[in-house]
Amino acid sequence: MDHRNWPPSFEQAADSKRIMAKVRDVGPAWAERSAAERLAPVRALRRRIAAEAGALVEALSTRPGRSPAESLSGEILPLAEACRFLEREAERILAVRRLGRRGRPVWLFGVEAEVRREPFGTVLVIAPSNYPLLLPGVQTVQALVAGNAVLVKPAPGCSAPMELLRGWLAEAGLPDGLLHILGDSPAEAEAAIAAGVDKVVLTGSAATGRRVMAQLAERLVPATMELSGNDAVFVLPGADLDLAARALAFGLRFNGSATCIAPRRVFVPRGMAAELETLLLERVAELPATPVPLPVRLNVARLAKEAREEGARPLGSLPSAESGEMAPLILADARPDMAFLREDIFAPVLALVPVADMGEALAFAAKSPYALGASVFGPDAAARALAARIDAGGVTVNDLIVPTADPRLPFGGRRASGWGVTRGAEGLLEMTQMKTVTVRPGRFRPYYDPPRARDEALMLAALQALHGEGRGRLSALKRLWPALRGRR
Repeated sequence: MDHRNWPPSFEQAADSKRIMAKVRDVGPAWAERSAAERLAPVRALRRRIAAEAGALVEALSTRPGRSPAESLSGEILPLAEACRFLEREAERILAVRRLGRRGRPVWLFGVEAEVRREPFGTVLVIAPSNYPLLLPGVQTVQALVAGNAVLVKPAPGCSAPMELLRGWLAEAGLPDGLLHILGDSPAEAEAAIAAGVDKVVLTGSAATGRRVMAQLAERLVPATMELSGNDAVFVLPGADLDLAARALAFGLRFNGSATCIAPRRVFVPRGMAAELETLLLERVAELPATPVPLPVRLNVARLAKEAREEGARPLGSLPSAESGEMAPLILADARPDMAFLREDIFAPVLALVPVADMGEALAFAAKSPYALGASVFGPDAAARALAARIDAGGVTVNDLIVPTADPRLPFGGRRASGWGVTRGAEGLLEMTQMKTVTVRPGRFRPYYDPPRARDEALMLAALQALHGEGRGRLSALKRLWPALRGRR
């Protein structure tokens, strides 16, 4: 999200206040509905997506360099699956959780306890340009099913798919005023925050995250931040190098490589680096150039020149200011301290980093501030073991990108890649706030009485009886009953 047209105008601020007034009128009644009732429009939406997928493909056609098949596989089908996940699981996930006797401290005998999940109120979804339907779409339906009203701030030029979704949800019975699609200027998000939203879900760059969080901090508004990535790929001894090369080429091609979990840093044993490089070049030679914004192309050219001066070997031509497209670029013999490996780049680029072993690979990977996703290629047992050691929000083994579309899985990063999660059961719960309720029957409340001399002996006897061992515990049990009688 860039920051043109920032801060908001008087008109934008007034519009946001009007929208928030409408939301506060209709939101409470929506929150009081059962989860089953709130799921009804989502069920109808899923069927509409299936029936009119062509309209969504058309709405996504402004995404440069993307085929209809990629829109279907990368956004539309996963969104439908996310809706079906909610239909199957949301009532269970959002249900009141009542705690039984097991694990209850004995001194709370008779107390009933439960954990409730309640909506925040109004959730602001700040959407990205690379997946303008899937990411805000899933976040929107999760927020609605959790009982919230939703405001969506699309990326510039990306309003069409979410406007279509809003209309379909309205036709499916979603109450008027519960879902608003704001203008696509970044100032719209600031105006909405100033108007008093209750939760923000942002998908964007780390720089945008810092700016938004500075505004949220003044108001103590909670947020889920899905931020930049610079994903690592670990190639183990014994890995199928042809499979790894195919996967890396796919990562450079899919969605023009404008994916936050696209491969960027490839750590490979020195003895395997030359073969992987050869196989990868064969695959990359088949890939077309893809549209890349001018500022990104200029940044890639600068970083690649710096890396070349520091000893790296660019394989392929550097992007130019004249052409609006960019061919895939591989940087061989890269080192982890190069700036090329420490920035978030939305372009078809990756760096091959030769390493002595996976211990060195993990140390090198930690030099990047980003920890969104990672992939491991190698024998199953060794790859699983390494996956457990990687600092990242999600790891795929012998694959990349595609498995993360499983609607059951939460998605989120660490460190500069953000915090909190979207999607899956955990993502649905992120759209709620917790409330605990405890109920104690009867009238026995000895702690209400003024302190007595025997209280210390009672507490010590209780502590030893409950948590001691051996003779000390038996002795405490013998002392506890007389102490209790004296307290009563």
